[in-house]
Amino acid sequence: MLRVSALFSVPGDALAGAAAVGVRPGRGTAYAVGASLCLYEAGMALNDWADREEDALDRPHRPLPSGRIAPAAALGAAGLLTAAGLALASRAGRPALTVATALAGTVWAYDLRLKHTPAAPAAMAAARALDLVLGATASATDPAPRRVPAPVGARAVLRRVAAPAGALATHTYAVTAVSRHEARGGSTRVPLGALAATSALGAGTALRSLRKPRGAAELVPLLPAALYAGTAAVPLLHAALNPSPPLTQRAVGAGIRAMIPLQAALAARAGAVGTGIGLLGLAPLARTLARKVSAT
Repeated sequence: MLRVSALFSVPGDALAGAAAVGVRPGRGTAYAVGASLCLYEAGMALNDWADREEDALDRPHRPLPSGRIAPAAALGAAGLLTAAGLALASRAGRPALTVATALAGTVWAYDLRLKHTPAAPAAMAAARALDLVLGATASATDPAPRRVPAPVGARAVLRRVAAPAGALATHTYAVTAVSRHEARGGSTRVPLGALAATSALGAGTALRSLRKPRGAAELVPLLPAALYAGTAAVPLLHAALNPSPPLTQRAVGAGIRAMIPLQAALAARAGAVGTGIGLLGLAPLARTLARKVSAT
């Protein structure tokens, strides 16, 4: 139910947020990562609870319709994980708690109301963007001595995270639009649109790195940008050519895993080369676990 293989796509949000505001990952970043993981899993549990009747028809093998997990247990887990996420965010300060509360509200609104409406992709995109903002806010307000440089104000945080948050939001919007067809397939236009969006993101990240590089370190984002494009593009192309449920589901799973090299590229582009390289190490782990536990 918790689809743990998708968890590897979560820590990079906070780390890319810290990189965007020019802060080394510290205690606040760790709290943001913990809060993000809890809220992400809360969304997974709540999603299965909200979709239990639909899954009984389309996916009877899932934990709730198969009877392996009781609906009340899933709803209770969603509530407890949400509370844990907010508690962790509060340890990073009031600004981080404010962002985490907005993120939690977006997650619950998506699962309970917006998932089956045209606003669904936008809601998921907003959640990913907020997750990066959470990492940036928690890191920027961290009083620990590892801060570099001086404290970053709220307006400066929002200004610096606009581009990376927008990139994650664009990718999430595209993948969520495709995911709406994964149970029954049938859409060629949506995977093609997602392919165009992800290709543009990968190319844009790479081109920005090539623009007047001042050293070899500034070329590092080229590798994760290429891995991002390769991870997302091929399954989306297959889904467009043959919009069957299995290929559509494979494209969605690849889109979730592609978050990792995208986050790595964003972190490296912001100057956090070590963070970007470290994040790339999560990609093979996510791929290996996805073979045992589906990310969708």
